[in-house]
Amino acid sequence: MIPESFIQDLLARTSIEDVVGRYVQLRKGGANLLGLCPFHNEKTPSFTVSPAKQFYHCFGCGAHGSAITFLMNHTGASFPDAVRSLASEAGMQVPERPLTAKQREQEKRARAERSRHQSSLNAAQQFYIEQLKLHKPAIEYLKSRGLTGITAARFGLGWSGSGRRSLSAILPDYESTVAIETGLVIEAEDGTRYDRFRNRIMFPIRNNRGNIVGFGGRLINDGEPKYLNSPETPVFSKGRELYGLWEARKAIRDERCVLVVEGYMDVVALAQHGLGNAVATLGTATTPAHIEKLIRASDRIIFCFDGDNAGRKAAWRALETSLPLLRDETAFRFLFLDDGDDPDSYIHRYGINAFRDLIDSSMPLSGFMLDHLSGKHELTEPEGRASCTNEAIPLLNQIPESSIKLQIEQEFARTVRLTHDELKSMLITAADKMPQVGSDKFDRVAVKQQTIAIPDQPKSRQPIARASGSRRQKQLRSVTPIARRLVRLLLAHPKLVKGIGSMELEILENHPQLILVRELVTLINSSGAHHTGALLEASEPDSDLSVLIASLATDLLVEDLPDPDLEWRDALVRIETDAIRAEQSALIKTGLLDDASKKRYQELNRQLMLLNNAGSREKQ
Repeated sequence: MIPESFIQDLLARTSIEDVVGRYVQLRKGGANLLGLCPFHNEKTPSFTVSPAKQFYHCFGCGAHGSAITFLMNHTGASFPDAVRSLASEAGMQVPERPLTAKQREQEKRARAERSRHQSSLNAAQQFYIEQLKLHKPAIEYLKSRGLTGITAARFGLGWSGSGRRSLSAILPDYESTVAIETGLVIEAEDGTRYDRFRNRIMFPIRNNRGNIVGFGGRLINDGEPKYLNSPETPVFSKGRELYGLWEARKAIRDERCVLVVEGYMDVVALAQHGLGNAVATLGTATTPAHIEKLIRASDRIIFCFDGDNAGRKAAWRALETSLPLLRDETAFRFLFLDDGDDPDSYIHRYGINAFRDLIDSSMPLSGFMLDHLSGKHELTEPEGRASCTNEAIPLLNQIPESSIKLQIEQEFARTVRLTHDELKSMLITAADKMPQVGSDKFDRVAVKQQTIAIPDQPKSRQPIARASGSRRQKQLRSVTPIARRLVRLLLAHPKLVKGIGSMELEILENHPQLILVRELVTLINSSGAHHTGALLEASEPDSDLSVLIASLATDLLVEDLPDPDLEWRDALVRIETDAIRAEQSALIKTGLLDDASKKRYQELNRQLMLLNNAGSREKQ
């Protein structure tokens, strides 16, 4: 468990504009910074960063939070990893919870092993780059594919060398288990070792942090296999990584879509032609983890496949994988090239504008799905329509409840000459026959739709809802305007707490409608938060205070008052004045029949005069 005090110290030393600015192009907009939201596609900037208050808010989709939250939501990092990343940049050491001597030793070994793995991969990458400079046939091959040195450098392309043990010269751990675990070295049955990659153009594969986790290699001469990937390792899984996603981040935002192609060379060649938003799977079928990464990258995903039988089968598998993750705000589309064509050859033949036209006219998922199903059955016959319906029902039942599901159902019902109600009844019946698959799976998908998936996140740090129209299950208790005013002031200026005197504390303590204000004062004092972003992190998720803070996010981005201290005192004076007048009214209703009531009434009058005089002096 990372101490809250450390998190507050870290946020006090972190500049949110620097963190966000690595991923979003920001420009000055008054006291704040503006940019295009990285969490949804938009043409007009609605994403706002407040340097003074150290938090961000998107007026389009509602995403908001601190520097830590931004890293979690934008990169998919867990809460501890986001904290460690920021701490490393700030030169701070994250305190670990007390461990036993055995646990400390295990953790030390694990860190050392991870470090050795990364060092070996980085050393191999540097070696491959240097080898490319020395190997003219590899350089000529890349030139023959139309690649410039700039593009090769952008993707870190290299040459493996042709020696059987070339890496032994630069890997001190060549004979250790690390070399095997990284996938760089193979051990034969007789115990001899040799390089996995030889005589190949090398493509480094990076994870969502930009770290190299594996390699792909392509032969430039005849031989098999033409493409060779790193094996599954402790840091690399082909089913989870997408080649080129790290390099394509900015282009995906600029193009407002991500293009999924079939190979490394397709990605690099498209970037050479000015389309830097392409990514590729790593020799595997599209997996749910791939789809989740693509959805986080863009709300417009276009699969580009060869038009042959193998390409269409791969496209259909991608469609099937996408169905449980479909949602109204994300568009999946499919583009098929003529047999024998790949993106590079098509562009060479027809030009980049023609390829962009293909992207614009790509087939929507619904169209591909219905065309594929109807093409396999004779829809002029009842038997064909029944067979088509039987095949479609399991697919339709995978789609989460949404507007797109309704649209596809209605379109399919017309195709097989059913009413939508008839089809819906069949879908419900089929779902009821498989309860072990139905509700649990669909509930998980519904959660994924409503929140940003953040792996390995502790329960105390729940994902923040992204959709602007999403509703919290927890309803905020009624908050008076004056209480909201005080909370907003404290959020914008937590240092006001230091100036709260005994009289003001008494007002906050005794007023029944200032419970959340008291909670916020306590939170500021206990956490040591110095700005709004820190308070967002310190507040307990889903508490009334957390919900109130979230609801005030847009208010906090307006220009500050010239004198927040005066505004704070004025609000408290108003609260005390209202309380005094309420007590006077109650005394009047009793008729002021005894001396004690009259004395108390006069005392209240003197307090009112003092408050009014104090207020008048402060405003002069």
